[in-house]
Amino acid sequence: MLIIFIIFISIITFILLSNFSNNDSPLILNPIGIKVNKLASSIEIEGSIEIKNPHKRFEVMIPEFKILPLILSETETNNIRVKTSLMAKNIGLPNRRDDYWQSFIIKNCSSAIVEFSLTLKDKKDRNYLKDIDSLWIDILWVSYGPFGRKNYRKGFVAPIKFPDLEIELDKNITSTHTSIPIKTHKLGVLDDPVSTVYKYAFEKILPGDIVTIGETPLAIMQGRYIHPSVIDTTLLSKVLCYFFHPTSSLATACGMQSLINEVGAGRVVLAWLIGSLFKIFKIKGIFYRLAGEQARLIDDITGTTVPYDQVIVLGPKDSKRYCQELSKRLGAQVAVVDVNDLGKVKILASSKGTDTKLISSALRSNPAGNADEQTPLVIIRPS
Repeated sequence: MLIIFIIFISIITFILLSNFSNNDSPLILNPIGIKVNKLASSIEIEGSIEIKNPHKRFEVMIPEFKILPLILSETETNNIRVKTSLMAKNIGLPNRRDDYWQSFIIKNCSSAIVEFSLTLKDKKDRNYLKDIDSLWIDILWVSYGPFGRKNYRKGFVAPIKFPDLEIELDKNITSTHTSIPIKTHKLGVLDDPVSTVYKYAFEKILPGDIVTIGETPLAIMQGRYIHPSVIDTTLLSKVLCYFFHPTSSLATACGMQSLINEVGAGRVVLAWLIGSLFKIFKIKGIFYRLAGEQARLIDDITGTTVPYDQVIVLGPKDSKRYCQELSKRLGAQVAVVDVNDLGKVKILASSKGTDTKLISSALRSNPAGNADEQTPLVIIRPS
């Protein structure tokens, strides 16, 4: 009994310690629009970032804010000069003409807009601009309020180059089906998950086709990723991660903390305890069943293609609802899938009446690829 009591007290202590870091800034930051203008000798990008404060009482200050653009290109980028400018709107302060960031307050239940502009120029006029695929725009800012002073970091993709919709990639043809991978631009939070897939798939589908989308690209369009530098790891996450296989996305403190933040410390601890007991009897996988779907879907850094290899990508939300909405828009069956090069196919959700057996068979060879093919969509056409 004494041993059981000690274990119980230890679990409660871990859970309490894990909640000490939950005092966080209420601010929500999201890009809300972008415009790209390609000129003869430069590329001009204009966009807006909204900062919301949904808290009913707290007022939060923004003493620091900056953006760091990173060029993603097929060739060298050393000869491309980038000029940036920022301007905060509706903050009750006059606009400055220099590069100084003036601290301001976002009152409770209100928001502010930060407008930014980027100009890309080729310093040597060697036509390097044409090879630019996209920009990764890193936002680094400081939030200051009752929770203290905290640093935050969030990035998003600004696409520059788009694929030719008329070009078809190699098809995988068998006696039962044809798999057609669809190339897209580099997806991100600026892309609406339904409209974007509709744009790339609608002209290519035929009656009876099934449109599949990878769970990671869907999660990325939903903004379901976070930089490890802004995750407050706890004693609980640092201890639990040691019990997982080194290749697991839960084998790091940040990966484990991401799951704890998603489903709660109590559920993770309970799943781990029961899972450990079942392992004694050589029954595996109980932890993942009890911890929930997100436990299997989290991708730690290096688990996704550039530029998302630097962040932790969570699993998508509301996959079932998404499939139904996209299916209605496309007039075709839709499924969200998790596929790898080992022949494993997991169907997270599908629209009503979808042939899941055909999906599993068609995607076992992973026609979308597992590298940087930028083919998040696969159309499955029954033979």
